[in-house]
Amino acid sequence: MTAEYFRYILKFKRPSGTSRGVLFEKETFILEISENGNKGVGECAVFRGLSFDDRPDYEDKLQWLCENIDQEYDFLKENLKEFPSIWFGYEQAVLNVKNGKNLYFPGEFTEGKTPIVINGLIWMGGVGYMEEQIQDKLDQGFHCIKLKIGVDWKSEHEILQKLRQKFSKEMLELRVDANGGFSKHEAKTVLQQLADLHIHSIEQPIKAGNWHDMAELCAETPTPIALDEELIGIVDLDKMINLLDRVKPQYIILKPSLIGGFSGSDEWISLAQERNIDWWITSALESNIGLNAIAQYTFTKKNPMPQGLGTGSLFVNNFESNLDLRGELLYFKM
Repeated sequence: MTAEYFRYILKFKRPSGTSRGVLFEKETFILEISENGNKGVGECAVFRGLSFDDRPDYEDKLQWLCENIDQEYDFLKENLKEFPSIWFGYEQAVLNVKNGKNLYFPGEFTEGKTPIVINGLIWMGGVGYMEEQIQDKLDQGFHCIKLKIGVDWKSEHEILQKLRQKFSKEMLELRVDANGGFSKHEAKTVLQQLADLHIHSIEQPIKAGNWHDMAELCAETPTPIALDEELIGIVDLDKMINLLDRVKPQYIILKPSLIGGFSGSDEWISLAQERNIDWWITSALESNIGLNAIAQYTFTKKNPMPQGLGTGSLFVNNFESNLDLRGELLYFKM
């Protein structure tokens, strides 16, 4: 078995606003493994400024993996546990070697028979731009929309109020993602305002790492809270258990490229289900390579909730894709 990698810069069609600033491009790394004439491709989707493994020695570790690609699974996993996005790429490439073509988890989804329901994502920006995106998603037939909030709450709140005046909670499920944009004091007010509008959930209302404050919010909240960034960097089982038992969130959000790939996601799902904590899966600006693998994995989990998968349409120089979005339904085209 041999392996090599190359760096790739994805360029946004339009600068994308988040609570961490405006993104113009996204760096990623493509891992290729060859074995007995078969090639497997995976994406090591590091997210600069967010990934636990955004470190100066990132490419050194990628090169180490290429040089040690023949080592045992458990040995590699132990040595890559602090590099979740590299492990994510390794898992993909190995599965792709085994299954061929663009397949990672063959089944009804990759046969084009059954789609995945996804939410529509609204990026931060001026009120006009956000409303334009919302109308576009509604026109496409989305029944679940997620809005990024936490930059200008007054304007964001007004947008949510207008939406609720037009669409009841039965007609339109609204989720919001604060990316840690509020203080604990602000969050308490926001959580009540969201509850008044029958908002489905809020992701990461306060910054990650404040377990005591987050536990207090989760215990008292009138709006369900989902942990997102809170999961990043937690790689030991004992600490995973400790987080869920202390904070007791209503939901957790799983981003395979940030939490140790498919095996890491499986661990979180198992722990959450034991505690009656619900979850869904979200992509994190991967290229179509990683997104394709995440979509195939997501289908195998049989979660009926709308999932937070991207569509690969944000970038001008993305790779070819087998994913086909029809309204809110994500299909795999053969």
